[in-house]
Amino acid sequence: MRWINKFLILVLMVAGSLVWAGQEARYFDNEQLRDRYNKLIWQLRCPRCENQAIGDSNAPISGDMRDRTYEMLHQGYSDREIIDYMVDRYSEFVLYNPRLTFGTLWLWLAPALALVLGAVVAVLLARRKQRSPSSAAFTKDEKQRLESLLGKDS
Repeated sequence: MRWINKFLILVLMVAGSLVWAGQEARYFDNEQLRDRYNKLIWQLRCPRCENQAIGDSNAPISGDMRDRTYEMLHQGYSDREIIDYMVDRYSEFVLYNPRLTFGTLWLWLAPALALVLGAVVAVLLARRKQRSPSSAAFTKDEKQRLESLLGKDS
């Protein structure tokens, strides 16, 4: 019975050390700097992972990005400067909310343009149909000819 207790304690110690090993030790001068760091690592996306923030990713590139973010914060860079650096280095993909630029403008405008174009086409088709004579409207001569062909002499 004693060996079971010792075994359980050993298992808990190993599990606890594994959990502790997965966390990075970061030291900050103040809480504001820590808050900025946490905000940035959850704002930036890992270039290797699929839709995962660098704060949540175990990929080596995410670790490098976290290290660089930490260094730049301690060197006095602003959040905007850090984000600009990451975008310059890894492309616009690292942002969850891409900036509005000429390159991304079409992403925002394409759905609206498609909707407007569809509405214009629908209106034009509706007007065209109203202007064209209806196939159900026959002249008097056409009605007589149709009835004679169908064998309904009146």
